[in-house]
Amino acid sequence: MVRLSEEKIEEELQALPDWERLDEKWMARKYRFKNFLAGINFVNQVAVYAEKDKHHHPFISIDYKVVTLKISSWQEKGITALDFEMANHFDELYELAEK
Repeated sequence: MVRLSEEKIEEELQALPDWERLDEKWMARKYRFKNFLAGINFVNQVAVYAEKDKHHHPFISIDYKVVTLKISSWQEKGITALDFEMANHFDELYELAEK
């Protein structure tokens, strides 16, 4: 995986309006749920996908009914196409989640 150019990152973020760029290395999104357990179920799905399919893990923060995912590619010291692939998948999981 290769770190993306600033232009490509900005282009990709246009397709993911709920994600925000934190700095040159990170992007993040907050997901809101109707209750704590719905958020935990979502986190479990994120964890299974990250471990089984990609071996690329987001930072996960659980604040009651809000789950924040923060992603970056450590080896590339920044954002790669894999991070955007995962962000899209996490958004798909959220669309199917109990909110």
